[in-house]
Formats: sequence, C-alpha cells, structure tokens
Amino acid sequence: MTQPQPDRIGDVSFWYADIGMPTPRPALPGDQNVDICIIGAGYTGLWTAWYLLQADPGLKLAILEKDFAGFGASGRNGGWLSGGFSWNHRRYAETAGDAAVRAMVQAMNGTVDEVIRVAEAEGIEADIRRTDELMVAVNPAQMVRLTEETAHRRHWGEEARVHAIGQAETNRRLRIPGALGAMVVENVARVQPAKLVRGLAAAVERAGATIYEGTTVTALAPGRAMTDRGTVTARAVLRCTEGFTAGIEGLKRDWLPLNSAQIATEPLPQAVWDEIGWDGYEIVGDFANGYCYCQRTREDRITVGARGVPYRFGSALDSMGAPDDETIRRLTAILYRHFPATRPFGIAHAWCGVLGVPRDWCATVGFDAATGMGFAGGYVGTGVSTSNLAGRTLADLALGRDSDLTRLPWVNRKVRKWEPEPLRWLGVHGMYALLNAADRAEARPGVTQPSGLATLGNLLTGRS
Repeated sequence: MTQPQPDRIGDVSFWYADIGMPTPRPALPGDQNVDICIIGAGYTGLWTAWYLLQADPGLKLAILEKDFAGFGASGRNGGWLSGGFSWNHRRYAETAGDAAVRAMVQAMNGTVDEVIRVAEAEGIEADIRRTDELMVAVNPAQMVRLTEETAHRRHWGEEARVHAIGQAETNRRLRIPGALGAMVVENVARVQPAKLVRGLAAAVERAGATIYEGTTVTALAPGRAMTDRGTVTARAVLRCTEGFTAGIEGLKRDWLPLNSAQIATEPLPQAVWDEIGWDGYEIVGDFANGYCYCQRTREDRITVGARGVPYRFGSALDSMGAPDDETIRRLTAILYRHFPATRPFGIAHAWCGVLGVPRDWCATVGFDAATGMGFAGGYVGTGVSTSNLAGRTLADLALGRDSDLTRLPWVNRKVRKWEPEPLRWLGVHGMYALLNAADRAEARPGVTQPSGLATLGNLLTGRS
C-alpha cells in the first residue's frame, strides 16, 4: 500500500491548526529597563514569570521572544504531562546522594497536580485529561527493559505510581499487536500543548508581565540582553530557550537541538476504537530503543511522535516545523504497526521541532547571584512537566530564596560542552543508527535479550 501524504506539513504544528495561529504581540519598542528579563516565551520562561509574579506582583518583568509565545517545543510537543524526568538518576546521586535524588523525583511527580491547579485557577482550557501512561513492550527484549525500568523507577521513589502489568491487562486497556506487557505510570495527564502555552501566556500577562514578540536576542551579558530591537537592562537575566539555545552568541555547543517529529491522523470513527480499545485515553509509548510517544486527542485522532532524522548539521533548526519525507515515512510505519486499524484513514498533519540536550542528557537549572545570570532547560523531551519545576526553581533562585527547590541536585550542575562539528553530527547520527539497528535485531524471532548495539549507541554520546 502506498504511504499516504499528510494533508498539511509544518505550519508550526497540528496543535496550532487545531486552534488557529495567535495574533502577534508587539515587538520590543526600544531600550528598556526592568527588574527581571526572561529570554524565551515557552513553558519555561512563562512558568518562571508566573511564579516570580506570584511571589512579588510588583516586579517589572519583560519576556523576549523571537517568534511568538509557544512557537517552539511548547506548542509542538506530544502533550505528555508525565511528572517524570528524562535523566540518569545515578549521575545526580554521585554528587548529591540518593536521598536528594528521591526528593527531586517527588518534586517532579508533583508537577502534574500543580500544572492542573494553575490551569483550573486561571481558566486555561487545554483538553487536560487525567489518565495513566502505558509504556508497552512488543518483544522479549523490550520486556527485559520494561522490567528493568519499572524496578529502576520504583527504586528511586515512585513505588506508589509505577508498576508493571501483563499481556492480558495490557490488551484489555489497549490492543497493540504483539504486546506482551506494559509499564503503568499513574497520575499523569494528556494535554493540548498549544492551548496550555497560549493560556499560560495570557495568565502571565494578567499577572503583570510584558511579552515582546518578534524580538531576537543576539547576545547576553550580566544585566543586559541585546536584541535587534534594543537592549534590555535588568538585575537578573534568565535564559529559557531550551532547544533554541544554540542560536545565541557563545552558546552553540551548550545544548544540542535534537529533532523530534509527529503525525496526527484524521478523526477516527468508533469502529476503529472498538478494535483498538484505548478507552482510558492513556498516553502511550513503547520500549523500542528508538521509542515513540502517542496520544488519543480530544476529537479522537491519534498522534504519533518519534525522533525521525534526529539532528541537523551545525545545530540548524527546521523551517516552520516541516519534517522531511523519511521522517514522515517512519512515523507512518509506527502508526500502522501499533494501530493497523488506522490504515484506511488519512494523515492530517506532520510537523517537527527541537528539544534541548545537554552533554550528559540531564536537565539543569542554574543561577549566578554575582552576575544575575540564570538559565533552565535541557529537558531531553519531557519538558511539559519539567518546565514547571524548573520555572518554580529558577524563580526562587532569582529572588534569592533558600528553599527545598533551590537545594535539588540539578541546580547549578556543570556539564561540558558538545564537541564541534562534524563530531557532533557524527556522534548523534551514529547513536540513532545503532539504536535503530538494535530494534531490528531485537525484533527477530528467538531473540530474548536487549541488543548490545543499543548500549554502544548510548555510550557513544553519553546518554547512559
């Protein structure tokens, strides 16, 4: 069967096609002096602004955004409010100890309730639906990873919300061909990400912040953010640029912009859902090395996301969210493999975006009181939840508060830079080539253990 072509490619994301593009806000009108300047109007910058203004409503606060609020990953992601990190717990424990890591896990778990609390209080309608996360294994090697990951997360303090289920229970909840079992993560939520970021931006403005769109930050220095529209001076300058960090002078190798892409089907009829199940609207992924992430939307579409072509040479970015043909082909193959009942129906939209990856694949929040310079990001794909905790933490740091959050082990974590090109491109593409080869090897009949190719791929770029 010929692969269907999406009705729409790029245009930032399906989530904006769902609600319409925002009306542009004014650009920075010239030089300004404020108390705190935030770079980037995505989840991180907006959450930081929100908590700063909750603590001190009198702050004069400016947010500088190159495109529009929610243009980046905040308006393009998979809509997983998961309350979990994409990180290596042991790396934090090496310097901070196990107890500190468990405290960080519990703080992260609490972000689901916190995001929903603020959304309800501010009247943000973002298709939020409390549910579970299902991470499905479809071969014996994936079952080994499922068992290991379940034990790992329970060891680090998630005994109350993480457990494994067998084949029968998995199929009762969701019928994916070949499913042998699943890891269940409770207390998560599905969201429409562009609705969430748009509502949060409006809430931040009501609280007193000013968002300047169409304003490109060209360089940062203590007390100053230089832009193409003028210079903003402030006692604190907070960088919240995640996957777009490489575009700022002097920061090209700090965080690698890793590409991720998605497709959305047309709305599916009840007969398809009768075959698939999925009545609980769980957020769904798998234990493939080159994993996927899916949701069932408000209007009964399926979105499927995965890495596709993972990285563009020189930390280049996509053009308005348009993925390449090979990425669309890979995503469609995942859709048909996991949900074969969708084959007769069209693909409505395909889009992509970048997420920030530090050299050790661990998120960080930092602030230097001497210079007033701060930052947060490097979420490696779990930013819907992580950005909330980061925003709360960065706000406390900028206000000089000594709190439980400012003592978490990700604060002021020092990580070396990524290698220069072409080593950066070769390393990332080599890693994903090995991960994909490992998945092919593990899918062969008779294979019962994870492929060593995946271990090699992860070691290549420091992912594990």
